[in-house]
Amino acid sequence: MNRILIAEDEERIASFVQKGLRANGFTTVVAEDGDSALHQAMVGGFDLMLLDIGLPGRDGFTVLRELREARVTLPVIVLTARDSVRDTVAGLEGGADDWMTKPFRFEELLARIRLRQRTAARTPEVTMLRSGSLSLDLRTRRARADNRTVDLTAREFVLLEFFLRHPGRVLSREQILSHVWGYDFDPGSNIVDVYVRALRRKLGAERLETIRGMGYRMP
Repeated sequence: MNRILIAEDEERIASFVQKGLRANGFTTVVAEDGDSALHQAMVGGFDLMLLDIGLPGRDGFTVLRELREARVTLPVIVLTARDSVRDTVAGLEGGADDWMTKPFRFEELLARIRLRQRTAARTPEVTMLRSGSLSLDLRTRRARADNRTVDLTAREFVLLEFFLRHPGRVLSREQILSHVWGYDFDPGSNIVDVYVRALRRKLGAERLETIRGMGYRMP
């Protein structure tokens, strides 16, 4: 657990936390608003997020809710000036892994991050995703469908992994574009449809269902 996303709009606090974490061997990225924090958390490959509740744009509660609705299991430690029991309960029940009230001592924050490291180390790493007779090996980046080995391009792999991590959920074109292509996409492009057709050719048309006007779903 070395890559940490700091979602904090107060420059002084973000700089303080970032310097301390980097001095302790962590790689950090700062997101200054809720929209950026959500996007980075979805696609940035981070190991943990420090999340301020009072972010501009989407607030921290909204970011947390949308992450958990998307089944993103990124560990989240909330850092906030709000100290009411109601807010704390709302955050923890909303999917936060820990909660710290500002002002805080950096040593305590570091201890809580390391606790999350130890917890993650005890959790077996998922290396295979499955849906019926379809499987995706995250190590070799190869799929098997009905006992056939299927070679995938880099984008096809990320797209298939996204579907397999959200079985039964309708994924909109915008969600897919954001996850697979990040900021580097044209919202008016039909690139999602092109790649979905490619996956259907390789895996079988029945693997991906079109939900008209909404997006795609892996049954």
